[in-house]
Amino acid sequence: MIISSALDYRAAAQRRLPPFLFHYIDGGAYDEQTLRRNVDDLRGLALRQRVLKEVGEVDLSTELFGEKLSLPVALAPVGLTGMYARRGEVQAARAAAAKGVPFTLSTVSVCPIEEVQAQVSRPIWFQLYVLRDRAFMRNALDRAWAAGVRTLVFTVDMPVPGARYRDAHSGMSGPHAASRRIWQAMCHPRWSWDVGLLGRPHDLGNVSAYLGHRIGLEDYIGWLGKNFDPSIGWRDLEWIRESWKGAMLIKGILDPQDAKEAVRFGADGIVVSNHGGRQLDGVLSSARALPAIADAVKGELKILADSGVRSGLDVVRMLALGADGVLLGRAFVYALAARGEQGVAHLLDLIASEMRVAMTLTGARSLAGISRESLAAV
Repeated sequence: MIISSALDYRAAAQRRLPPFLFHYIDGGAYDEQTLRRNVDDLRGLALRQRVLKEVGEVDLSTELFGEKLSLPVALAPVGLTGMYARRGEVQAARAAAAKGVPFTLSTVSVCPIEEVQAQVSRPIWFQLYVLRDRAFMRNALDRAWAAGVRTLVFTVDMPVPGARYRDAHSGMSGPHAASRRIWQAMCHPRWSWDVGLLGRPHDLGNVSAYLGHRIGLEDYIGWLGKNFDPSIGWRDLEWIRESWKGAMLIKGILDPQDAKEAVRFGADGIVVSNHGGRQLDGVLSSARALPAIADAVKGELKILADSGVRSGLDVVRMLALGADGVLLGRAFVYALAARGEQGVAHLLDLIASEMRVAMTLTGARSLAGISRESLAAV
């Protein structure tokens, strides 16, 4: 199969993966309105084409939180990435490091912090939820720092898990889920051999390391449901801000007032995000929310954005709306599922190539040349 875009990788991933895994990464909450808005609102932004601007060589590099990046991109935290390819977090982190961008490890990764960080040449980022079990949080923070992590991404838009209808239909959850997953795996022998057999152990590596016993896929939803805490507030993060010596980002901001709270809290950055449309359906897309947030806090901290990004054009659009960088989520997991480390590296090359074309044709020599002036009034 010829692959020339993230959408091609999505199609390849759908063929390779058992349905419960494909729909888990591909789906959203409720009727998936926000999932669709994320993509459609970005695509609907027209770029302002300029000509004869003497652009020459385009510079895609930037600096975030003391790190030099070859692209204004990082790989987002995605739970269970190790189920999409053999030791998937390690493969994705290697590809990201080779291309000069960060990889963010999820709290609920298959591979634990130590395994991933030991396999790559640059510090990874680590994502953490605010959970009821504060001892787990302390343990994870201590282990992350000891492994070499210096950038912490706190996800705050998941005090309760969203209702994801697809999961009940696909076998990720719902009646007879375990037997349905086994049958699906048997119908996808390539995945079963490469990941199902050779990719073991299939547990939540960071949780298992803390508890001292295996927490597998069958326990995944239950453990999350018991540990998410709807009573959390900014005060619950204060001890972490005081004790964490590195950079700290707050992920899940959609409102300018919350962005201002993040500034007052002392965050180094925020991620404008609706969790890829997987939490509260019907909210603004990240693209729609971003401009007002940038107007409110631009320059006071770094602004990253995710949700709906499928191309280098989308990265340029997010930067034009006010982001300093972009997190790639679904797009890199599709590539990982289809072709492993090689697929993720190729996707990042595609993103870079698409960005160069977009910047050349909008007259931007560097990221500093991308602004709302890069967007056409439509």
